[in-house]
Amino acid sequence: MRAVVQRVSSASVVVEGAKVGAIDEPGLLALVGVTHTDTPAHAAKLAAKLWGLRILHGEKSCSDIGAPLLVVSQFTLYGDARKGRRPTWQAAAPGPVAEPLIDAVVRELRALGAHVETGVFGADMKVELINDGPFTVIVEV
Repeated sequence: MRAVVQRVSSASVVVEGAKVGAIDEPGLLALVGVTHTDTPAHAAKLAAKLWGLRILHGEKSCSDIGAPLLVVSQFTLYGDARKGRRPTWQAAAPGPVAEPLIDAVVRELRALGAHVETGVFGADMKVELINDGPFTVIVEV
């Protein structure tokens, strides 16, 4: 699993004109992609990493200060644009494989005590954020 994690002041996701998920205070936006070999164990490891990642102000984590997370599925994280001008998506897991694993990341985060908002899997989403820093890291498990 791969995540692009951004420290944000706020973030939201809109689908078909309706806000479906939002955090209105400092926290993390995690764009999460799944590949073919990922398992529920990877989802649990990613959730623990996101919850404990010390990239908030003062080197704090979401778990330290109860900061919220917005988790958005992002199959394009496994796009490959090394050849030609059009990315290939062969490394991205198909929806029936990826969706349960994205859901598992969210479930694991909530089990750890996190306040988690989400997008809608497979939807055309409009993501708005105020990147704080800016601060963006890539996490792979």
